[in-house]
Amino acid sequence: MFKIQTLNKISPKGLDLFPRDEYEVASEFSSPDGIVLRSFKMHDMDLPQNLKAIARAGAGVNNIPIDRCNEQGIVVFNTPGANANAVKELVLTGMLLASRDLVGGINWVQRIKNEDDVAKLVEKGKSNFAGNELKGKTLGVIGLGAIGAMVANTALELGMSVIGYDPYLSVESAWELSSDIQKATGLETLLSQVDYISIHVPLLDSTKDMFNSKTFAMMRDGVKIMNFARGGLVNNSDIKEAISNGKVSCYVTDFPTADILGVKGIIPIPHLGASTAESEENCAIMAVNQIKDYLENGNIKNSVNFPKCYLSKKEDGRRITISNKNVPNIISEFTSILAKRNINICDMLNKSRGDIAYNIIDVSDEIPANVIDELTNIEGVISVRVV
Repeated sequence: MFKIQTLNKISPKGLDLFPRDEYEVASEFSSPDGIVLRSFKMHDMDLPQNLKAIARAGAGVNNIPIDRCNEQGIVVFNTPGANANAVKELVLTGMLLASRDLVGGINWVQRIKNEDDVAKLVEKGKSNFAGNELKGKTLGVIGLGAIGAMVANTALELGMSVIGYDPYLSVESAWELSSDIQKATGLETLLSQVDYISIHVPLLDSTKDMFNSKTFAMMRDGVKIMNFARGGLVNNSDIKEAISNGKVSCYVTDFPTADILGVKGIIPIPHLGASTAESEENCAIMAVNQIKDYLENGNIKNSVNFPKCYLSKKEDGRRITISNKNVPNIISEFTSILAKRNINICDMLNKSRGDIAYNIIDVSDEIPANVIDELTNIEGVISVRVV
């Protein structure tokens, strides 16, 4: 019986995928096998020794202590693309809000509720909220993963020109992009050509405050910036200065903080990017399926710290999974131990990612407990499981 702890409210459509005769699901466990969460901050949380996997029902994992998970051999999953459509739609909403001053217009109309002849006042005052159309403008999309690609493709359908930039563009993501999207050779090239910017990069040490006074200076005057990725990507002091001097005409962010509230030209949205019923369901379903496949079969897909590793499992098969430090000759130690016990290897897969390696070993014989102990005691091995 696997124990699954939930640290946030998770859609029942996802949790219902855990068979109740094989899984126990609750919000409190002293020693869970797996954790499913959304935004709960785990950095101050003790990680149980029995914990094998964490599944984040969302894309970002900055709320999870990845380094400590690596040390304990805990696989961390996320759900890239599951909430992409929800975020894409909000980005497009943000672009319209930045273009048409809809927020200012709506607020003004509410204030004239008790005035005489509201209709006449509306016709007289509407010119104060005139804006621009998206059609014919140029959008720069920085980061062309699942969300960035959808934003770029949809912007083309709206009649915009689109320039994309992503130095780490995967082949899979490239297939999703329209051939009409121009590819920028560098960030500065993109920034100098666009009327709108949509940011879709992860928050890392290398990307923190990547939009600052220096990058703003590369942009056209009056540019409009959408940030539905992470708040720390944009330096708040510098964006306020850029708005005050006219370099940036509007900044729409899904990550409000006290220092940017009430600033004219900044439209703060209360982190609604993935807040749709459909998105929460999609993320929960993907997270549950991934953690189930790992716990039951040892397969890894969409992990942020372990390599992708999939091997079809035979119904009557016996499987050993081993996570270890990525060091030379360790695989020969695994096979040597099994060979000494006359345990036949039917199939085997080894993958690495940075300092971590992961192995799936299918055997045709029973696996004695002392063999698992021997494998576990090899220097460099982090964890061993029989699945």
